[in-house]
Order: sequence, then C-alpha cells, then structure tokens
Amino acid sequence: MNQVPAIKLGPIVLAPGVERRHGWSFLVAAFFTVGMMTFVTIGQTYVLNEHLGIPESEQGAISGDLVFWTEIVTLLFFLPAGILIDRISRRSVYAVGFLLLALTYVLYPLAETVDALYYYRIVYGLGVVAVAGALSTVLVDYPAEQSRGKLVAIIGVLSGLGIVFTNQGFGALPEQLVAAGFDGDSAGRITHFAVAGVCVLAALLVQIGLKAGVPVAREQRPSVRQLFVSGFSEARNPRVALAYSAAFIARGDQSVNATFLILWGTLAAKATGMSSAEAVMNGTLIFVIAQISALVWAPILGPMLDRLDRATGLAICMVLAAIGNLSLLLLDNPLERIGILFFVLLGIGQISVFLAAQSLIGQEAPLTKRGSVLGAFNISGAFGILLITLAGGRLFDAVDPRAPFVVVGSINILLFLASLAVRLRTPRPPDVRQAGADNPNVAS
Repeated sequence: MNQVPAIKLGPIVLAPGVERRHGWSFLVAAFFTVGMMTFVTIGQTYVLNEHLGIPESEQGAISGDLVFWTEIVTLLFFLPAGILIDRISRRSVYAVGFLLLALTYVLYPLAETVDALYYYRIVYGLGVVAVAGALSTVLVDYPAEQSRGKLVAIIGVLSGLGIVFTNQGFGALPEQLVAAGFDGDSAGRITHFAVAGVCVLAALLVQIGLKAGVPVAREQRPSVRQLFVSGFSEARNPRVALAYSAAFIARGDQSVNATFLILWGTLAAKATGMSSAEAVMNGTLIFVIAQISALVWAPILGPMLDRLDRATGLAICMVLAAIGNLSLLLLDNPLERIGILFFVLLGIGQISVFLAAQSLIGQEAPLTKRGSVLGAFNISGAFGILLITLAGGRLFDAVDPRAPFVVVGSINILLFLASLAVRLRTPRPPDVRQAGADNPNVAS
C-alpha cells in the first residue's frame, strides 16, 4: 500500500489527516490564547488600583486569593473538559473557552467590590479550562513525532508574541486613553471591552479553521468512565508522572511571573509617585521583557529538545529555571537598569520548563486518551498555580516581593533531581525515539 505523503507546514511535519489550513489556524489561535488568558493580571491590577482603590498592603494577598479561587475552578473542571475534548470536539471546546474569556473581560471593569471579582473569576476559570485544555491537546494532535519539539517551540514563540502584543498593547491603552481625556474608570472599561472583542474573533477563528471532531473513529473511543480514570492511571508511567510534576511547576512559574512580577513592578513604580496607569505600564514592561527573552529563546531550544531524550531535556530546563528564579535574590529594585538581565534569565527559565514539559507529555500521551491525559496534566498545573500563588501572595506581602520566585526556584531544583532519576531508570528505547523520524506518517 502506498503511503500518503506527509504534509508539511514550513519545517513542521504534520500528523496524518491534519491539513495546512488547520495548522495555520492553530498557529493564529495559539498567538491569542495565552495573551488573552494573561491579560486578566494587568486588568486586575488596574481595577484594584483605579476602580476599587485597594490599599497597596492588601493587593498581594488579594491577587493570590483570586488566583487561588480560579484554580479551584480549574481543578474541578479540567478533567471533565478533557473528556469533552476527547469525545466531542477540540475546536468547539476551544471556541467556547474564548467566549467565556470575553465575558470575563466585559464583567471585570464593572466590578464594584472585590467580592464581585471572585465571582467573575469563576467565569474566567471555566474559560481557562477550555482554551488551555484544547490548546494542549491540539498541540499534541497536530505534529508528527519528529517535529514535536519544533512545533512546541513555535507555539511557545507565538504565545510569547501574543503575551507581548496583549500586555504591551492593551496594557498601555489605559494611559493613552487618560492622556486623550478619558477618566480612569472609562479608560479601564474601554480597554477591557477591546480585549473581549479580540476573544470573540478568536472564537470564530478556531471554530472555522481547526480540524473537526477527534482523531480516532467512534468505535475506537474509550468510554467516559475509561477517560475519567485514564488521566490519573497513566501516571503509572514514570515519564507521565514526571510530566505531571513538570506541569505543576511550569504553570506555577508562569502564574508567579504574570501575577507577582507585574505587581512588584507596579508597586515599585507607584512608590516613585507615578499614577496608577503609569505604574501599571511600568510594571507590565518588566513582564514583557521576560516574555520577549522567552520567545527569542524558544526557537533555539525547540530543535534541541527534538535531539535529546525528553527527560534529559527537562532536567536541563529545570536548571535554567532555577537560575532565573533564584537570581532575583540579587535584585533589590525591579526598576533598576540591571534588572533587565534578571528578567531575561527569568523568561528563559520559564519558557524552557514549559516547552520541555509539553514535549514530554506530547510523546507519552496515548492517542485515544489525549484529552483526558492532558486534562490531568493541566490539573497538575492548576495545583501548582493554586499552592504557589496562595503561599506566594502572603509571602509577597509579609516577607519580600521576591519570595514567590524563591519558592519556584527551590522546586525547580527538586524536579531537576527527579528528572535525572527518571532518565536513568526509564530510558526510552531507540525504536520509540526514532519511530517518528523513520516514518513521517506515524501518528504523533
């Protein structure tokens, strides 16, 4: 039987059944996904300072508690969302997630109390569950194995660009609107509504452009009960368990950077006498520096990961992340010019762990249970965000703004040791590592 020629999207070999238009649509969707999720931090910082007038001494704990509340929602719904992704459609769940994010950004600037923000965070949490779960699953579906690291790196670059576009563009919009004559409240509402509009457009894109259905025939689909159990039962594979542990710290690291880096920079800027809009823009800038360094590093790291055992790659990336997080102990003021070096290291470490974790779980997740396994993977990430930000918010207020980063760096060191242990005890057989390279039509 003649094999169907592999379809390529630039340097990426696509899995069987995935067309170029699906790939292009996914790349555009990935550009917006993480940016739309992370804007809530900038919006929240602006709402706390300008709309609600919350004292600075309380903002670290409130920010941590809001993230905690979000992660409670994600813990409850990541696995059900994964089952829907496996049984119904990747793209439909993806589109609904963007619409829920849009609703969040319509509601957020209308909040009159902090309690209202907690309720709106439920809507946001459901949106995050849907878009993050769908993004992770499609990222596993679309590449052939020999191109997995490259596609993960490209998605990392696009996610970083999306974060820069969203946070720098929309993050600076309130100040521009205030300069144009709008009051602070109106500037915040217009900015949030504009972000909501982008989310609606992204929902239309994924519904029209991504591949319909799921990648296995109906008769091959596991039952709902099997899918519910499989996400956790697959952790008997040490490499899946390692990937789940990596998700814990990768998502926790991303949340710490998005939440506390912006807050640290914002409060430091306000201490110099800047207005809320100016301070948020300066706080956002240091986060953007970290993201730019991440997106520059991602295409360098991606091809390297394709040449390394995935556990070896994860061990190296944990070292990079530990350096980035723990180096902040040497930085007293985030607005100092030398701070750029530290934020570059932070961004490199953050994206490294994210890419390595995605590459590892992408290799290990079974075809018929990907949504559920990725659901469990994301649940582990949600636990990381929940525990690290809950403790981090209080440490930020009571001890030092750098304390959350020290927590993350310490966990990076522990998982470096775990990665080495898994690499030595469960080496991948050569035939498994080379399967995708030898046959471009092997399903990823």
